[in-house]
Formats: sequence, C-alpha cells, structure tokens
Amino acid sequence: MALMEVVKWPNPILDAPGDPVTEFGDGLKKLVSNMFETMYSAPGVGLAAAQVGVSKRLFVMDCSGGKDPDQRIVMINPEVIHVEGEQNGEEGCLSFPGIFTPVERSLRAVVRAHDINGNEFELDDTELTARCMLHETDHCDGIVFLDKMSPIKRELVKRKIRKLQKAGKWS
Repeated sequence: MALMEVVKWPNPILDAPGDPVTEFGDGLKKLVSNMFETMYSAPGVGLAAAQVGVSKRLFVMDCSGGKDPDQRIVMINPEVIHVEGEQNGEEGCLSFPGIFTPVERSLRAVVRAHDINGNEFELDDTELTARCMLHETDHCDGIVFLDKMSPIKRELVKRKIRKLQKAGKWS
C-alpha cells in the first residue's frame, strides 16, 4: 500500500465529473487500497478518486474512522437514487484542509453503486453516513462542498484560501 497525495482546491480535476469505472481488476483493487490508506492517514471519513488525482467515479468511506471494519465501504459509479429530510452540520473536506463549515444535506440517502468486484448494491443510510455518501458522490460529479455554501460563506472561504496561498501554506 502507498499513500497518495491529496489534491487541494482549486485543482481543476475537482471541478470535473469523473469517468465511469469500466474495469474491475487488480489495478482498481490497488487504487482502492491506497485510497483507504491515504484517507485513514489524513485522517478523514471519505475520499473520492478525484481527490487523489484520478478522474474516476469512485470513492471510499469509513464513518468509524477505522474502528469498525464493517464500515469500510467502496462505492464505484455511485448514483443517488433517493433523498429525504434535511440535516445541517459541520462538514470538512480533505481537499480543503482546515476548513470546516455548516452544509445542508439530506438526512437520508439511498445510493446505488458497484462494489470492488463490479456487483451492484444499494446503501440506504442516514446522518453522517448519508452526509458522507452525498459529499463523495458530489466529488464524482465535479461538485465540491464550496458549491453547497451560501454565496457569502463561499466568498469568505475563498478569501481565507487566497490568504493561505499568499503565505505559501496552501499549494
């Protein structure tokens, strides 16, 4: 396993939809394994392929932070098929290190995807798991959590990033 470099915004790969995954082989398994390793070391609870510079529609997540092996989930070619309710909570993103802001998301989400072997499945969950699935599926669609903020909040975050860039603390 190898750690991968997490791409920071405004890298253009984060604003472009990923390509569908069509090959389910050893290369994909290695990518997924490296993505889990990178996510845990960051640390984070979700990581999309675009965030490690790979323009593919897939992400890994583990809302237990590595404490519960059953929470290790890979979603390949994810598609949100149902959402309901709403929740508002702090959200962060590994491509926006140190930035946490309230983001409104659906309370419940049903996402259809493929597993590492290409088998289709659906995950129906709520709260943090729903938030994570929606955030990471957004990455697959070229949407970052900045796009989900109010215009005022978005401008404040962009200003903060520009200051960090000028100080050489964001690259």
